[in-house]
Amino acid sequence: MELDVQKMIFEFIGGLGIFLFGIKFMGDGLQKSAGDKLRDILDKFTTNPFMGVLAGIVVTVLIQSSSGTTVITVGLVSAGFMTLRQAIGVIMGANIGTTVTAFIIGIKLSEYALPVLAVGAFMLFFFKNKRVQNFGQIFFGFGALFFGLELMGAGMKPLHSLQTFHDLTVNMSDNPILGVVIGTLFTVIVQSSSATIGILQELFGQGAIDIYAALPVLFGDNIGTTITAVLASIGASIAARRAALTHVMFNLIGTTIFLIILPLFTKFILYLQGAMNLNPEMTIAFAHGIFNTTNTIIQFPLIGLLALAVTKMIPGEDAFVETKPKHLDPIFIEQSPSIALGQAKEEVLRMGQFAVIGLQEAGEYLKTKQPKHAETALQFEDAINNLDRKITDYLVLLASSSMSVPESEEHSMLLNTIRDIERIGDHFENIVELVDYNISNKVKMTNDALEDLRVMCELTVSTVKEAMISLENKDRSLAEKVVRKEEQIDSMERTLRKQHIMRINEGLCTGSAGIVFVDIISNLERIGDHAVNIAEAVIGDGKH
Repeated sequence: MELDVQKMIFEFIGGLGIFLFGIKFMGDGLQKSAGDKLRDILDKFTTNPFMGVLAGIVVTVLIQSSSGTTVITVGLVSAGFMTLRQAIGVIMGANIGTTVTAFIIGIKLSEYALPVLAVGAFMLFFFKNKRVQNFGQIFFGFGALFFGLELMGAGMKPLHSLQTFHDLTVNMSDNPILGVVIGTLFTVIVQSSSATIGILQELFGQGAIDIYAALPVLFGDNIGTTITAVLASIGASIAARRAALTHVMFNLIGTTIFLIILPLFTKFILYLQGAMNLNPEMTIAFAHGIFNTTNTIIQFPLIGLLALAVTKMIPGEDAFVETKPKHLDPIFIEQSPSIALGQAKEEVLRMGQFAVIGLQEAGEYLKTKQPKHAETALQFEDAINNLDRKITDYLVLLASSSMSVPESEEHSMLLNTIRDIERIGDHFENIVELVDYNISNKVKMTNDALEDLRVMCELTVSTVKEAMISLENKDRSLAEKVVRKEEQIDSMERTLRKQHIMRINEGLCTGSAGIVFVDIISNLERIGDHAVNIAEAVIGDGKH
């Protein structure tokens, strides 16, 4: 019996591992085939909650993970790309999209798992074409999903001959809340509702569990899958925590409703099974699909109430970065190019403000090593990239309008300034990555080195800030001050480099710390160069 238990456990955990790998691998392949458009889908097609539901379904089908969609959504809410109401729609859609895996399992392709795996491997190893390789990844993941499921099924076969397991299923049939708790806990452990529902389909298919015990476990699986979003939101922004709490509430409310109507729902599923001649696996898939779709239909009109409830539960201001342009109205391009140019300048100044704050946050991360500063800096870098594209497109459209000579010059100057601000964003992102490297590789810097970096960082921040103020007010004297400060940054960079080489030679600092130090001061020096480009444009502009 000992050997049988070992075989049972090994087959089950091995099958579970292969199943989870298959889902992840297939999702990655689908994502690559779709192109890296997931954020774009969620960003563009979530104009209202209904579109959010559709976008949530599409993205979840593409990445084969409702938790993955929710985590991306939490990130987009944090970055200000999406409001909480839009996010709730996406989360509802993700819950419907995740049922696709159960339907795939219901088709029962287990006997074809190995040939599908072979086709996938063949496409991955014998073709250089990226598109073919992506499809190979999808096939390989698809095959692994079924092969893992078959192994898990074989591991669970002896279960229904065990008296303990039989007693547990009887208890779950009599006490649905026990089934919900077991489903929740199991999904929290496995971190994939698709896997736990796949296991449930196998158990139901083998007759090890009846429909009365299976349905409450199914509800619990849906509650358990919310834990990933909760974990993703720990330490994140208020908006992100609200989105995660919405996911939990959505599934809890749905489960409560379905537990109340459980006898009716069970009868309906049994009727459906007989009327449509469904196999046991497909019966669970339909129950899962109906549960999530009905839950969405019931709660969709209540999105406003859900948003209000979570806002009350998690009070505070949303500290996200408003990444979308505020001033770029296309109507001015036709009507009044000079006003359009003014609008573009306002947006460039806003982009410059983002660069200043992002650089300050990168400096704080360097000083405190607190992840929240890194996250904020990267959000601002994201916002800068977004504004860079939007303002450039706006200015390109404006270029075809009739402008006076000074306006044309300002137009060119703004285009150049956008480039410089965008590069400042790239450099402070580099600094964040260098600090990340420092932390993950336990690179120790001396107190002198850290103090030198702090001083140079503060000087660089004030230089960028003054460059942006000189641009806003066309202040030549301030722009000239920026040029002098930049010379100071250059001189400091050379001095600090020499001092650090001396510290390394004296054995006070390690080689890896030296490389990181030099890379950080190089990035700060380059930021100073871009600040001076902005200032010189102001000085040049003042000559007219």
